[in-house]
Amino acid sequence: MIVEERIYTVQPATAALYIAAYEAEGMPIQKRILGRMVGYYTTEFGPLNQVIHLWAYESLAERTERRAKLFQDQGWLDYLKKVRPYIVSQESKLLMPAPFLKVKWQD
Repeated sequence: MIVEERIYTVQPATAALYIAAYEAEGMPIQKRILGRMVGYYTTEFGPLNQVIHLWAYESLAERTERRAKLFQDQGWLDYLKKVRPYIVSQESKLLMPAPFLKVKWQD
């Protein structure tokens, strides 16, 4: 099991707009294609204007396959056009859970 952490820094005062667009359009597509949402957060302290989400995969190969499907979905591509103006930067990390951790996600 691996977990991908994606951090998006958005324009100041646009996090709520980004989250609303994601909830209405992006999330249904990602949950259908990516499958295992572990968490979705915004920052309150430290670096501000960040949206962080976590996705679990059985392997790097599964992640690669699912993300390729995501970018073949026209609804996802249309959604990206709407939210791209909000995004300043993006980071992505693959996290390896410690052997004792049982990863949970929302269906």
